[in-house]
Amino acid sequence: MSLRFVQVDAFADRPFTGNPAAVIPLESWLADEVMQAIAMENNLSETAFTVPASGDADYELRWFTPTTEVALCGHATLASGHVLIERDEVRFRTRKAGVLVVRRDGCALTLDLPVTLVKRAEDRRLLEALCTPAGEVFHSHSGAEATAIILLEDEAAVRACAPDMRALRDIELMAIVTARGDGTDVVSRVFVPAWGVDEDPVTGSAHAALVPFWAERLGRLEFSAFQASKRGGEVACRLAGDRAILGGSCITVIEGTFGP
Repeated sequence: MSLRFVQVDAFADRPFTGNPAAVIPLESWLADEVMQAIAMENNLSETAFTVPASGDADYELRWFTPTTEVALCGHATLASGHVLIERDEVRFRTRKAGVLVVRRDGCALTLDLPVTLVKRAEDRRLLEALCTPAGEVFHSHSGAEATAIILLEDEAAVRACAPDMRALRDIELMAIVTARGDGTDVVSRVFVPAWGVDEDPVTGSAHAALVPFWAERLGRLEFSAFQASKRGGEVACRLAGDRAILGGSCITVIEGTFGP
């Protein structure tokens, strides 16, 4: 087995920032257990696999963490667009998130995702696992993956968040801690240990929830966001009806073949 392999830093303006994703273009699907094994071998937050499509999309797209297939991944979709775009846009058909479109935007790219909506909830177990007793919890009631937004007082509280990863591993959702930012409109961090990633560096699917959440609170449809992981990454955010438009740059850092 010899497969094309491209590793891309997504939502990154320079190497070693943003969120790394592996992109492996295929001619036809491999067995699920083989794709999962490849993702485990890569040991990145996401490995994206594509096959050519017809009709309303150019490619079919699936994403795997080191431990599981996920229903939506934004940064690996942006990375796949970076690798495969030939004209002004490239369209990906997904199993649960519909058709996702990556478009050129000057020297950057935009990604079109369905929004995830949340509503106020009580979740003491989640707050205890995140070690954020003063946070306000909002649970998803739409979207491809179970999501929770935890609203904190300020950026300092987001940066200081130190979850109990063992406890969080037993909670099957993506936990997003967020607040108004100091240097950007919004700041966040994302924890998904239940899906094999303790802290995700920059998360497109999280911003599909943050875009409508913060558009309402900021009183405008466009804003800037920064995901304050160790690698860090900026995301340009815009709400367009029931879609979240996320903008960012990608950088290819490794290109070669996977397999003997």
